[in-house]
Amino acid sequence: MVAMYSVFGRQIGSHYLAMGVLGALFSGTYLSLAGGSKKATQIPPINASSPDEADFIQNFLKQADAEEKKTKH
Repeated sequence: MVAMYSVFGRQIGSHYLAMGVLGALFSGTYLSLAGGSKKATQIPPINASSPDEADFIQNFLKQADAEEKKTKH
């Protein structure tokens, strides 16, 4: 037989209480360790004095990112 406990005036089996406690424990642990969604990083605005300078900076950043990706793999 199963040990019965009185919870809120109802008889509850110990195996149901154990499953509820373990479920709450594991789901709480999962939710706390899952973290939030990752936010996309925004590039700061380019304050260039001319459009040519802005194009140069953007091309340089693209080349630097491409080289960085090549070295990682």
